[in-house]
Amino acid sequence: MTDTVTIPGDAAIPTDAAAALSIGPRVRALRESMGMSLRDLAQRSGVSAPMLSQVERGDTSPTLQVAAKIAAGLDLRLSQLLRLDEGGAVTVVRAGERRTGGGSGGHDFEVLTPALPGQRLELSRHQLAPGATTGGPGDPPMHEPGSREIALVDRGAVILEIDGEQHELATGDTVTFDADLPHRFVNAGGEPAVLLAVVSAGLRRS
Repeated sequence: MTDTVTIPGDAAIPTDAAAALSIGPRVRALRESMGMSLRDLAQRSGVSAPMLSQVERGDTSPTLQVAAKIAAGLDLRLSQLLRLDEGGAVTVVRAGERRTGGGSGGHDFEVLTPALPGQRLELSRHQLAPGATTGGPGDPPMHEPGSREIALVDRGAVILEIDGEQHELATGDTVTFDADLPHRFVNAGGEPAVLLAVVSAGLRRS
């Protein structure tokens, strides 16, 4: 029988799990995606920067206790860092499982992609009532530096206001822009409008 250990907040995990999985590249990718330096992660996790560097390079395999500290520094559970929560290469989000938001000012949205650690792309569906705009109270903040957004007008017509300019978009039109610039979508018509938006984070380099 395989020995197990229980870390607070996680189910029992095989004691050889950390050794069996190479988490170094994953730790580095997650750290960089959060804009953290080795020193930042060291301060958040309580694991020294030299040890973190060795783990990321694959020079050493952390104990489960050290891996749990690293996971906490990345705002993850240990099982998430070790990918034990992931059910394989395919993740399905059912219609009733979508994350929702908005509800104020006539803008409602649903996130159609799963909340997986390290995921750098998000698909969402937005509905704007007549006269409503995105970017109001309760809406998500402006996206992180380097983000890009692609939006498809699925129904109705909207105006994209970005960087001091206005772009009129009708049903079937698609727009791509730097999502880290101040922007909002406005439904100036008399019918509801529906948008599908894909945001990819940190891809633009300038």
